[in-house]
Formats: sequence, structure tokens, C-alpha cells
Amino acid sequence: MLKNTATLPWQERPENSSDVVWRYSGNPIIKRDAIPSSNSIFNSAVVPFKDGYAGVFRCDNKAVQMNIFAGFSTDGLHWNIDHDPIDFQAGNTDMIHSDYKYDPRVTFIEDRYWITWCNGYHGPTIGIGYTFDFKEFFQCENAFLPFNRNGVLLPEKIDGRYAMLSRPSDNGHTPFGDIYISYSPDMKYWGEHRCVMKATPFEDSAWQCTKIGAGSVPIAINEGWLMFYHGVINTCNGFRYAMGAAILDKEQPDKVKYRTQPYLMTPETPYECVGDVPNVIFPCASLHSMEEDKVAIYYGAADTVTGIAFGRISEIVKFTMENSL
Repeated sequence: MLKNTATLPWQERPENSSDVVWRYSGNPIIKRDAIPSSNSIFNSAVVPFKDGYAGVFRCDNKAVQMNIFAGFSTDGLHWNIDHDPIDFQAGNTDMIHSDYKYDPRVTFIEDRYWITWCNGYHGPTIGIGYTFDFKEFFQCENAFLPFNRNGVLLPEKIDGRYAMLSRPSDNGHTPFGDIYISYSPDMKYWGEHRCVMKATPFEDSAWQCTKIGAGSVPIAINEGWLMFYHGVINTCNGFRYAMGAAILDKEQPDKVKYRTQPYLMTPETPYECVGDVPNVIFPCASLHSMEEDKVAIYYGAADTVTGIAFGRISEIVKFTMENSL
């Protein structure tokens, strides 16, 4: 585990609020035009880095071409994002072409920062890369065959193997989706695919009845792995994305111990309800301090801007256990 001296982004819960997770009053923290070329900046990932934070950001340009960009921050709230997309070098493969890159996640494992994203290779699949310094980046083999999205690495190996959550899909705006886990000995060859959890029946928990997908990198807690995920309902006005939490078994993360029946967050504010894709909350990253019992959750809002929300880890765990399906 890397040590980081930066202050965790934080704002106390508003007075007269009983929300388990609450929004930052300064949202959105990254607007759609934060770099000259961008149409939108959302569904991005951040990690502690040196004395501050680094991130990989989804920035769709004004031709609505999807790519990922590096960025840095001293406080996790104000970001300087590179104006040019990441230029990958060959890592464990020479096959580094892709038609698009979007929805990245980042996690530190052992000696480097691993990046996963939805990679365009004859349709969407899971791309993998790594960096040591967020200046030079190296691309690896795609993890899976098309079609797949929402590749999220666990931050520790399981029985000596890398573990990745993902959502097998189709080539369009997938009207289905369940969370699976796969394992690799070398971050190149993946197998032992296991189903983790499925979308719910409508009558059990309607907000997550159409599809679900892993969100930010899971957090190691005493009870297992705390995972924030998105759930989707198909309404008369289209998809609506909300956020829930689950606790996976620490040694066998394909086993779900608890899973929220009610959502933690659903689109409510104008920047979450109005944008290029209305009614979307899409968690992609979180920063946490176990000592301070705090978590800051970064999420894409309406596929247009980036917001941040806060919560107490102990309260989220309690809520998840007491309100489980």
C-alpha cells in the first residue's frame, strides 16, 4: 500500500440530512469543457499519487470521439487534465490499436498503476495498461473477447492471481448485464470466469433490474470487499443509472455477502438529470481513509460532467448489511 500525505477530499454531511452518501456542494468538480477539445468529461478514475492525486479521465471531444487523458490534482477537487490523450507504448503486446477508449479505472498493485478501460477492438472489450508515473503508459493485451465493459481490478491478488470484475455485454446500448469475475496469473491470459451477481427481478429492487456493473475499485474492509456499483432500470424515458453497494467475500469474491436493496444515490440534481445522456450516476473511482472512516466517491453525471460524493465507510457498511437483498 502506497502512503500518501495529501488531504482526502471531504465535506461534512449537510445539516438536516440523513443521507448515507451526500453530494459535494461544489459539484460538478470537472465541467464538460475543462480542456479545449472536450465535449464532456465523465466516468473517470483517480488514485493517490505522490503528495496529491493522479487520474485517467474520459474526455469525449467535439466530434464525440472517446479517449482517455491523464491529469493531476493537489486536493482531489481541482484538476489539471492534459490536453492530449494518453499515447500508449507497447507493453506485453505490440497490438495496441484501438478505435476508442472510455470509462477507465485505475488501481495500484505491487509496483505500478494498472489501468483498465472499455477498448474498441471490433466492438467493446476490456483494455489493460500500466504506468509508473502517469507520464509514460504501456498497453497490454485485451483481457477478453468482445463484447465486454466495466473492467475493474481488485487492488490485491487472490491466491496469487490478478482478479478483474467485468460485465459481458453486446455491441450496442446493452439492455442486459451481470457482474462476473475472472483471474489471471500474468495480466495477459484470463480465465476461471465466475458469475458474481445478477440484475435483480423488478419486484425485488427495480432500480437495478435491467443491468448492473462494477464501479470503483473495491475497498478492503473487515467484512470483505466493499464494492460500489451502478444499477440500471429501463423506464418509459429510457435508462436511469443509480449507485448501490455490495460486500463480497474477501477470499472468494465471486460470493456476495450483502447487497443493497435501496440505492445509495440516484439522479436528482440538474447536472445528473440533464446532459448528453440524462439521468445517470456512474461511479468509477473512490478515495478512502480507514483511519478517518471516510470515502470520497467520484462519479460521472449525465455522461457529461464529473461529480464527487462523500460518506462514512462504517455507515455505508452498516446500511448495506441492514438493507441487503
